[in-house]
Amino acid sequence: MNSIRVRIGVLSVAVLAGLSAPTTGAAAAQSAPAPTVEEQRLDKAVPQEILRRSGFDAAAAEFADDLAGARSYAQAHRVVTREGSALWRRAVDRAQGRGAAESTGREALPYKGGGGRRVGLSRDDDRPLYWARLSMTRDVRTWEPGFGLSDAQRGALIGALERVSRGQTDIRHTAGAAGAGMKRILVTGFDPFTLDRDIRISNPSGATALALDGAVIETADGPARVETAMFPVRWQDFADGMVERALRPYLKQVDLFTTVSQGRVGRFDVERTNGAWRGGFQDNDNIGRTETIPVADPASQPQWTTTTLPYREIVAANTGRFPVYDNTSVTEIPAGGTTAVVRPDGPTPGSTARAGGGGDYLSNEIAYRATLLRDRLGLHDSLPGGHVHTPVLQFGAGNTDPASGAVTDAEFVRNRLDIIAQVRGILTAAVEATPGS
Repeated sequence: MNSIRVRIGVLSVAVLAGLSAPTTGAAAAQSAPAPTVEEQRLDKAVPQEILRRSGFDAAAAEFADDLAGARSYAQAHRVVTREGSALWRRAVDRAQGRGAAESTGREALPYKGGGGRRVGLSRDDDRPLYWARLSMTRDVRTWEPGFGLSDAQRGALIGALERVSRGQTDIRHTAGAAGAGMKRILVTGFDPFTLDRDIRISNPSGATALALDGAVIETADGPARVETAMFPVRWQDFADGMVERALRPYLKQVDLFTTVSQGRVGRFDVERTNGAWRGGFQDNDNIGRTETIPVADPASQPQWTTTTLPYREIVAANTGRFPVYDNTSVTEIPAGGTTAVVRPDGPTPGSTARAGGGGDYLSNEIAYRATLLRDRLGLHDSLPGGHVHTPVLQFGAGNTDPASGAVTDAEFVRNRLDIIAQVRGILTAAVEATPGS
């Protein structure tokens, strides 16, 4: 990254995300923590290439300069909220073809490094936002200003940056935000993950969130406006309540919602059932969690939640080139049993969850949390909502080796564009199937 930045430093973003800054005088200066595992990947060649080719390296460098110029916590907080929000808007504008510097959306040329010309990435790419955000959080995490900055203040800065740069504070589904008769849809996406397997990876759910934020979809039941937000692939952020804080203000205002993530190869799945279990797979900080999903009021926590999306109509609709399935399978420990078994037709009474239809990772967890929140708000019978898994986003046949492959290719871009278009088609089918919403 830019040589003017000061970086080095370990305090989990997730642990601190919910903290607020002290309201009293500045704390004594404390040494800056080290970058997280997720942030340490930034210095690898692929993230740097993605940032250069997208032009998002400039946004990251500008943030570093402005943060270095802050002379108080209050000034730093203004920098973080202003530029984190601008990063989200820039990513959305880029994905939707706004902005003079953005590419056309068609890209299959190699990057001309070594001082050669810059060839842009296609505008549907979600990865520039991901890596630029990590550059910014690393700057905040490792910053050592001349004034006193407590751990709680640093955590509050990182938490604010995470929220605004993910669009979580930019959702416009408030009273009067949509025109008369316009339906309101809320969609969530995820960051890339499994980066140690292939650091080039993109997440089509995140790309979909950027492409559809603020979009108006024309349906047979009238227009519908989509608002989106992005979420990290980190267990602790979810345990700290990020999903509930982001979605609670809006579920009573929308007509339909769906969480979206990347699932299986070559298919979409509408997940019928979500389970209250974390299966231990490592997140983007290489941390695993094997436990019941931690929620507020665990005494009333159900083992299962269910979709209220119109899954039959979605599956039957012609939404795109990938097949769409109503996925009813779960893994459970039957009532009175000790061994987990797969149930192809959903859970049995009194069973303990070990995997929902969407598995036991953060895809299942965001679906579980969102639908549990729906139910606790008394909206189960009135609000269509659930989870959609997209196909795995695959590189072209000659570009599958992470060690030697290019960061993009024509088939990779085509696959991502087709997935985005099909999510839009699924939303259209869902709205048309719920005309009274």
